[in-house]
Amino acid sequence: MARSLDIAQAVKKLRRFYSEHERIPSVDEIRTLFGYRSKNAAFWLIRRLMGEGYLKKDARGRVMLRSLCGARVLGNVQAGFPSPAEEELRDTLDLDRYLIERPEQTFLVRVTGDSMIDAGIREGDLVVVERGRTPAPFDIVVAQVDGEWTMKYYDKTSGKPLLRAANPKYPPIQPARELVIGGVVTAVIRKYK
Repeated sequence: MARSLDIAQAVKKLRRFYSEHERIPSVDEIRTLFGYRSKNAAFWLIRRLMGEGYLKKDARGRVMLRSLCGARVLGNVQAGFPSPAEEELRDTLDLDRYLIERPEQTFLVRVTGDSMIDAGIREGDLVVVERGRTPAPFDIVVAQVDGEWTMKYYDKTSGKPLLRAANPKYPPIQPARELVIGGVVTAVIRKYK
């Protein structure tokens, strides 16, 4: 087993596998993917990628992606009046770490409908949702109301939960029987093509 490794090529292979399968490869799949003869070589690669910061272990000891991309932060840009700008490398930003504080409690949901349009959430956006958080008034939540899932502002009226849309076309929702909070929305992701 060769102990030399081109990290950029290894990460490229992992990115390709992840985009095709939406998961990281198993130890045996890593062995096959990198042409190793033994699982020990695959474990060596996993340890190396953990050391480089590409993989990590969760609270249960499962190996998971830390991030396969890091974007350079080059500075600020004025969104109001134009101003002179200089390109200067300020930092490298790991989008996973920036958007997700508790990966084991976080999931993504694709938005349909326009009830949250005035909150800047459009149809087709992805929202980052964290389970296990107690919603505060005016948090945006993903919730099951009387058996139906929705995303709305969380509020309370006379001590009872109330869900409000961010679009005047939709009336507030008062649960008749049951309200189950699936999670609190912590970020919105929109991709421009």
